[in-house]
Amino acid sequence: MSLPKVASREEWLVARKELLAEEKAMTRARDALNTKRRELPMVKVDKDYVLDGPDGKVGLLDLFDGRSQLIVQHFMFDPEWDEGCPSCTGAADEMCDGLLRHLHSRDTTFVVVSRAPLAKIERYKTQRGWTFPWFSSNGSDFNYDFNVTIDASVAPVMWNFRTLPELEQHGMGWLGEGSSEQPGCSMFLRDGDAVFHTYSVYARGTEMLGGSYYFLDLTALGRQEEWEEPKGRAANPRAAVPDFSS
Repeated sequence: MSLPKVASREEWLVARKELLAEEKAMTRARDALNTKRRELPMVKVDKDYVLDGPDGKVGLLDLFDGRSQLIVQHFMFDPEWDEGCPSCTGAADEMCDGLLRHLHSRDTTFVVVSRAPLAKIERYKTQRGWTFPWFSSNGSDFNYDFNVTIDASVAPVMWNFRTLPELEQHGMGWLGEGSSEQPGCSMFLRDGDAVFHTYSVYARGTEMLGGSYYFLDLTALGRQEEWEEPKGRAANPRAAVPDFSS
């Protein structure tokens, strides 16, 4: 692997400022994209999904755990597998209690759902030392309806919002053969007891998931925060949050 070229401090500063201009442009573009994501229409979920959890059968509304938003990580774990997908496992290893607490403070619940039976999920979860909520959708239409289990014999093939003919044009016609598990993340919002699907992301889109802000940026309500003066600091009516993106 080649190393960056060596330059003087002056040369480095010129190059760094050029890159900073591009970084600021990307930040502004990402903020604009997040706004458009929050403005997407939502679809009411009318089907009564039944999932298996550590405390028994639960519905989609139960997964919210009383909060307004729900993030579902679709973890690839086929019922015939003894272990979960290595890539999904790597991402799950980075989930921590602190991240979950941050999401909870924004009225948002995070859960993981897989098609493997609950017994396999619980065994694997214990083996990995994970603490996040993990439910089984085995026996329900949940994975098929949200396009993370692809099986033409069960439901029309749709992957990353492309139909089978469209997938064939992109060299992915193999998704129409047999059954396969795919990664994804779906967001839901509730209004009372009514549940709405607001967003889903698949394929390489899931690679941008990281800290809690990345997850919150995929939700309908966003980060839900206003600037607050640190505790113990006198309020300054003239103070303003600096806009580092401009």
